[in-house]
Amino acid sequence: MHHPLLTLPLAASLIPASGSAADNRPATPSASVDKRPNIILFLVDDMGWQDTSVPFWSERTFYNDRYETPNMERLAAQGMIFTQAYACSLSSPSRCSLMTGCNAARHGVTNWTLYRDTSTDGASNLLTFPDWNYNGIAQVEGTNNTFVADSFVELLRRSGYHTIHCGKAHWGAIDTPGESPNHFGFETNIAGHAAGGLATYLSERNYGYDDKGNPRSPFAVPGLEKYWQSGTFVTEALTQEALHALDKAKAYKQPFYLYMSHYAIHVPIDRDERYFEKYKAKGLSDKEAAYASLIEGMDKSLGDIMTWLEANDMADNTIILFMGDNGGFSTSTAWRDEPLYTQNYPLNCGKGSAYEGGIREPMIVSWPGITQPGSRCNSYVMIEDFFPTILEMAGINRYKTRQEVDGVSFVPLLDGSGDPSKKRSLYWNFPNFWADSPGPGIAATATVRSGDWKLIYFYETGRKELYNIPNDISEKHDLAAECPEIVAKLSSELGKYLRSVGAMRPSFKATGQPCPWPDER
Repeated sequence: MHHPLLTLPLAASLIPASGSAADNRPATPSASVDKRPNIILFLVDDMGWQDTSVPFWSERTFYNDRYETPNMERLAAQGMIFTQAYACSLSSPSRCSLMTGCNAARHGVTNWTLYRDTSTDGASNLLTFPDWNYNGIAQVEGTNNTFVADSFVELLRRSGYHTIHCGKAHWGAIDTPGESPNHFGFETNIAGHAAGGLATYLSERNYGYDDKGNPRSPFAVPGLEKYWQSGTFVTEALTQEALHALDKAKAYKQPFYLYMSHYAIHVPIDRDERYFEKYKAKGLSDKEAAYASLIEGMDKSLGDIMTWLEANDMADNTIILFMGDNGGFSTSTAWRDEPLYTQNYPLNCGKGSAYEGGIREPMIVSWPGITQPGSRCNSYVMIEDFFPTILEMAGINRYKTRQEVDGVSFVPLLDGSGDPSKKRSLYWNFPNFWADSPGPGIAATATVRSGDWKLIYFYETGRKELYNIPNDISEKHDLAAECPEIVAKLSSELGKYLRSVGAMRPSFKATGQPCPWPDER
């Protein structure tokens, strides 16, 4: 379906579907004003589904009352809440799916990335993990263990969008082309590099640099030197830099794409002093209050950007998409012996897990004139769906990429014209260990969600768990033994899919043989 916003003359026309990647050259710019919508993707790191005052469940939880996110409420009031938005259970797989439109089983970046030619897999006594793409993704050939693909950002740029990256990138390992947002089509890069976390949120610690400007760790946040020793929390520094970039974008008089990718609310759980005492007064522990302060600081950033749009008369022609990259960090793991500071109730488990707590994300979309204010969508979507959706929003309906795009546009869900989730299955493949000694729910798995049903297959043991998600959102009742025909059907579907996209799987150390596919057990 075409919308009025999508049929306006484009500044750079469309990329011929029959052309090669080398033919993706912009057409001669039109003399008319490019009135396509501005697009902002606001991505939050490690945010749990209930880490907000916006209820994404059918009922409010105590977490919705604990946290204060008035600007998420503001965005939800003018847009659409997605109650079943999914991503991968870890950062790099999700972000690589976002940029390429590919499922993680296809792009093969199945664990988090950092150093070149270095796997981040935890240790296992029983499994040998596959030679996955630990160097990440790139738009150019020449690096081993890398998935080469065209980013949608590059397609936006070529079509006339000014492209801005602010915050966390985490697409490629250090010293690979994928480490830099500039290599993916971003004209402006603020603080984006290879690391998937940050050394500290605190300017008093120079965001991880020593007094001579040398990074104390690979997680030092680059490019924010002017805020050192200023008392400015890194979330606020990034927001101010994003607003400066938007001021420049306004002067360019072309539509912009802003990827506002916060390091918040990733560990370390530093206190944002602007909000910490308020949450202490609510009776929270120091760690819980610090975590809540990270959330509210992130929410203020969203509000500042929304206010900038209103003040500059751009709110009516700007789409805002809010999303998380993986589940909340509430999982017991080998490297942490401190008390948990959050949970994902009512969801089971958290980051790194195939259970709902690891993969279900808070998502809101506001598209003025298209989304119904204050609406809710209960159909499921997946992180790779952002690729074709954003291109369709920008009026780019024909394009050619080197990779096969798995994502499906969710524009029909936004305008009410259809439901692409019907008869569609979602897939996950995590043939890795996130930690050396995985806690409950953390294992090498392959997963399929088909309608109401979800099957989780454990590579090491061959165990299969089956859940009816609408009836059992907490995944407390494994129905595999009661519904063998559904297990067999989903196992067959999952196995066929994994093979069709060239998915990787672990092997048994004892025999050297690969673990069976789910339809082989």
